[in-house]
Amino acid sequence: MTRKIWRWCRRIWQALRGTAPPAAPPVEANEDGSMTLVRFLDESGQFNYDQYRAVQVEGNLRKLDRVWALEPNLKFAAERIRRWAGEPLVFGLCHGTRRGLEQRWLAQSLGCQVLGTDISESATQFENSIQWDFHQAKPEWLGSVDFIYSNSWDHSFDPETCMQVWLSCLRPGGVCVLEHSSEHEPISVRALDPFKVTLPVLTERLEAWGRGQWTLREVVETPSRVAGATSQHLIVLQRTGIES
Repeated sequence: MTRKIWRWCRRIWQALRGTAPPAAPPVEANEDGSMTLVRFLDESGQFNYDQYRAVQVEGNLRKLDRVWALEPNLKFAAERIRRWAGEPLVFGLCHGTRRGLEQRWLAQSLGCQVLGTDISESATQFENSIQWDFHQAKPEWLGSVDFIYSNSWDHSFDPETCMQVWLSCLRPGGVCVLEHSSEHEPISVRALDPFKVTLPVLTERLEAWGRGQWTLREVVETPSRVAGATSQHLIVLQRTGIES
């Protein structure tokens, strides 16, 4: 059975069970194709959060047995965190971690508390994970997080707001490490990964979204690549001061 036929049969089965995923939302794209962003809109053209969340949870549960992160890259990320944020390190966040391996590897390397988040209720099955939408910040996180790591930033429906929320959580001198690969580029955008962007455009946007409150410290190639990726890098941003 071909993959196309399998997907067609699966969709019919879901529809019969009343669990078919929402219709594909519209896609906004830069003219040069360097960035795409899926828009989750209702019939009146307003943002439909429930649709976004349903897509994310369905994708999480469907891929719960898969691991995208690679341990050598997390150990490499730990080195960058220690280099730029300094020590002692007390508390870090990993956003969009699914099975929670990212926070485990970073905690082992850095010897501090690391909490993982995921929008799906499945997060509570894993150690040091909570169910949480990374577009929001807990009050106790504001200005107090030593570092944030994520390879799931492309799941954001509003990347500018998302990054500003993450920035607000970092203490002065804290760092945000984002993992970018060719799999994050706008080759085949889909609802599960709404935000796709090339590495050069992402770094430009990150600096603009930071509004002078963080600095791009380095963009460095990772020691390992996920299957299928032709390139993979860490983007290291550092909080420079308190927002006015």
